[in-house]
Amino acid sequence: MRRLQRIILLVLVLFPFVFMLGLSLGRDWGYPRLIPATWTLEHWSSLMSGGNGLGASLILSLGLSFSVSVLATGLSFWGSRLVAYHPRRNLFLRAAYFPYVFAPVILGACLQYFFIVSGLYGKLGGVLTAQLFITIPYGLLYFSSFWNTRRKAMEELVYTLGGNTWQAYRKVLLPTARPAILTCFFQLFLISWFEYGLTQLIGVGKVDTLTLQVFQYVTESNIFLAALASVLLILPPVILLWLNKRYLFRLNTEYTTP
Repeated sequence: MRRLQRIILLVLVLFPFVFMLGLSLGRDWGYPRLIPATWTLEHWSSLMSGGNGLGASLILSLGLSFSVSVLATGLSFWGSRLVAYHPRRNLFLRAAYFPYVFAPVILGACLQYFFIVSGLYGKLGGVLTAQLFITIPYGLLYFSSFWNTRRKAMEELVYTLGGNTWQAYRKVLLPTARPAILTCFFQLFLISWFEYGLTQLIGVGKVDTLTLQVFQYVTESNIFLAALASVLLILPPVILLWLNKRYLFRLNTEYTTP
């Protein structure tokens, strides 16, 4: 019975992925057919050749999300230490929730004027900067639980033994924070990867990320290219989930086992 339940659960979990993959290989699907009439690699071939623009969007999205997650993780880790030891720590942590009070589109509309004045409106740098407004606060909130009296005592011990701030980070803080940093990096990558509202508003449709391409093809009723874009969109989360299970779980075990 348990085996049957596991098989059913596995089928339910894998069905959306298999369905999208099947649609990306199909063509000429009309009523009353249950499956496409023709199976072809045409859409995937155009992806490799750059004919449909999805390859460029994939590279752009990967570069954007990687840059945002690296910057946001580094800045939030450094900033979270300052916030954790500040006398008004709770006030700063409450302020970090502010970007999530509004929907991303409303937040983008509030910031739109400043991006226009700065010349970042409709540019990749503007989208990257806009996404930092929602990823850095998340990182601050995530790392807020990392800094405690034990971390502070370890840091002060380095100073007592003649070390400096750089040595405290390199020898103590960064090694102990590695699992948390990697987890935060993955989560911020996914936030940037699936972000639509800010990217659409600040990028003015000129920064064609993969998320925007999916919605564009859905609006155009191009289900086959929409399926192809969706397959590409879900690949990084699947890979990150595998990495999280294979490596991060082991790292967390190493650093929490006495």
